[in-house]
Amino acid sequence: MPELRNPPGTFDVLPSESGPWQEMLSTFASTAGAAGYELIVTPTFEDVGVFTRIGESTDVVRKEMYDFVDKGGRHVALRPEVTASVVRAFIQHRPVTPWKAWYAGSNFRFERPQAGRFREFHQVGIEAFGSSDPDLDVEVVTLGWDFFARLGIKGVDLLVNSLGDAACRPAYRQKLLDYLMARRGDLCEEHRGRVEENPLRVLDCKREACRAQTAGAPLQVDNLCDSCAAHFERVTAGLSALSVPYRVEAHLVRGLDYYTRTTFEYAGTMLESSQNALGGGGRYDGLVQAMGGPPTPAVGFAIGVERTLLALGATGTSPRPPARLHAFVVDFAGGDAARDITRELRQAGLRVDRAFDDRSPKAQFKAADRSGARFALVVGPDEAAASQVAIKDLSGGEQHPVGRGDLLETLRAMLGAGSEASLPGRSHPGYNRTP
Repeated sequence: MPELRNPPGTFDVLPSESGPWQEMLSTFASTAGAAGYELIVTPTFEDVGVFTRIGESTDVVRKEMYDFVDKGGRHVALRPEVTASVVRAFIQHRPVTPWKAWYAGSNFRFERPQAGRFREFHQVGIEAFGSSDPDLDVEVVTLGWDFFARLGIKGVDLLVNSLGDAACRPAYRQKLLDYLMARRGDLCEEHRGRVEENPLRVLDCKREACRAQTAGAPLQVDNLCDSCAAHFERVTAGLSALSVPYRVEAHLVRGLDYYTRTTFEYAGTMLESSQNALGGGGRYDGLVQAMGGPPTPAVGFAIGVERTLLALGATGTSPRPPARLHAFVVDFAGGDAARDITRELRQAGLRVDRAFDDRSPKAQFKAADRSGARFALVVGPDEAAASQVAIKDLSGGEQHPVGRGDLLETLRAMLGAGSEASLPGRSHPGYNRTP
């Protein structure tokens, strides 16, 4: 029988590697929660129509989406991105606006696996519905910037642009199309045949042929209507007022068709240019209506978990993993103490583990060392007879006996009144997995 392995373009995150993942998700949850965003969890698969409406001209829908007919005859798709699912949930459940949500979860796209790009990948993100105020754009962009700062990632470039709206984009699209059609023969092979389908995507092409031809192309930011121009000016002024550094990148269009007005991207300077997008997003004021809901302005972003951890590894930084265990019970007096003490201390909010299978004292101490616990709580026959527990600092030091009834209070005092900051952190390398 052949060995079973994970599918191409996917990976396992083992417990020994999961510390940075846990800390990253915790940091994002606290960053979003501080601004009033609450967790939303949507299905991993949806009716295929949820995603075809985000832009059938995009590669995400045309080439990369995993879609299939299920056993009930329904045409469904694994989600290639989360925004469309959140919009579907908004339309279905009609929450009161303004409505702020954050998410974390898997997405699926069939593409060639490489460092930082997988067929199953994970994102965190936020979505805010019900306001067209440019200050909400500023809040959203700033939350992403603050998240990277809290992780300790240096070398993030914030790129911003405006894609206009239904009032000014059609005229600009025609102007750009006329420009590109005159140079069609010099574009890359992919866009030579698709330029009429979506000319804005040519601006974002990284191939040298297209880059050379679009260097002098007309730009949306120079062709905004008065309303869009005022909106963008307020966004950039707000970022400046909050000391969030940014650069206007007029060729930035992102990979999905639903964006209007503000669009932005966080680029990691420590990564190769072809894989340096850590995340991004923008305003999508027409998407809710396009998916069958009421006219509702909205703005949000998504950040790639794998790409961000790759950036952490490239900069030699790693999120602080969750603190070690507070204690590990070493019981070679029958096991009753280990059973009872772990329950008692866990109920008191401490992180405590133990060994099983009546292992020898030597094996239990080895397990305690491997666990990363700060203290070993030792119960041998003598301690059991005296209703005591010996507390041993696993970083070195003598054992100190304490009465069984005083264990919790004594242990908390030794831990610094329960302060996790007093616990040494376990070192984790930056996540640098390749397929």
